[in-house]
Amino acid sequence: MKIALIGATGHAGSEILKELVRRGHAVTAIVRNPEKIQAQVNVAPRKGDVFDQDGLTALLKGHDAVVSSVHFLQSDPRKLIDAVKAAGVKRYLVVGGAGSLEVAPGVTLVSTPEFPAAYKDEATKGGEFLALLRQESDLDWTFLSPSALFFDGPRTGTFRLGKDQLLSNEKGSSISFADYAIALTDEIEKPAHSRQRFTVGY
Repeated sequence: MKIALIGATGHAGSEILKELVRRGHAVTAIVRNPEKIQAQVNVAPRKGDVFDQDGLTALLKGHDAVVSSVHFLQSDPRKLIDAVKAAGVKRYLVVGGAGSLEVAPGVTLVSTPEFPAAYKDEATKGGEFLALLRQESDLDWTFLSPSALFFDGPRTGTFRLGKDQLLSNEKGSSISFADYAIALTDEIEKPAHSRQRFTVGY
């Protein structure tokens, strides 16, 4: 498949890029600094600005799917969604956040007293992004939320999937960037959560 990846040099984005290439997909890596992308087969680095809707639209045209892996506070979800739609790409996957996941019926993680204040604005903006997507009827979107601890760890290939509730085990709630990338790429290849949010964790 031909996939556009917005934010290919971030922690999650770089692992998603590796996973897509590992599975033989052709990737257009859209970043602010394309020189940071290592030259490799099936990867076309492109300079892009997430706030330049027209520029993004031009870069996204002709792809089978778009993945956005960008900080919510450093982007405009409306511009991203509209660029994907204007480009005529039907499949849109978003690297989500854990803040909007439920820890009890009707209680989101970001609303709990224990949630770190430093991440609250980012998590709130992520929830707003998800709310915007849920209003889209003609875009085949998927929002994949990681677990609470999203970290640089091994690619194990062993994890669980959930829907809107935070996943946790005896060690807490976590997922590595590499294993997250597997779950996201699986969803691209075999869509199972069309117009839905789901989550991945150990």
